[in-house]
Amino acid sequence: MPKLILTTEAQGKVTYEFAERSITIGRAPDNMIVIDDPSVSNRHAHLELSGETYRLKDLDSTNGTKVNGVPITETALRFEDRIRFGAIEARFEPDVRGSQPLPQRETIEAKLAESSAAPSGFGNASPFRQRSTSRDSARLIVFGIAAVAALTFLGSMIAVLVMRAP
Repeated sequence: MPKLILTTEAQGKVTYEFAERSITIGRAPDNMIVIDDPSVSNRHAHLELSGETYRLKDLDSTNGTKVNGVPITETALRFEDRIRFGAIEARFEPDVRGSQPLPQRETIEAKLAESSAAPSGFGNASPFRQRSTSRDSARLIVFGIAAVAALTFLGSMIAVLVMRAP
């Protein structure tokens, strides 16, 4: 159930739960919420249920109505709005079943893992066939011989071109 929590010097904190669609606030005894303070007008403000939210309307009070420090004539109230009727502070809390602000963010300390979950060899994780190390040394020898032959051939071609040059 939505509620208004007033803080006064004479009464301390007083909570008013809203059971009506229309609520009057002021110093006069015929208001639904009576605030006995000289800074509050006889007919200070009016709360009206509009859809799922209450709208607060200032009734041309002498000292005005502020929501979150801003003077208003009419506004929709939201979670934890701070309201000031003259010199009296109040806080609006909507229905607890409705939307509420997110909880405070917590910091989580991450710890380093003591042992790795990775396998010692990743050969089985590859989609390609695993190479055999015995064939790699044979290929290296074949490529080495081919490289020596290619260099010998290039060297002889350069020598032939140099001998024919005038």
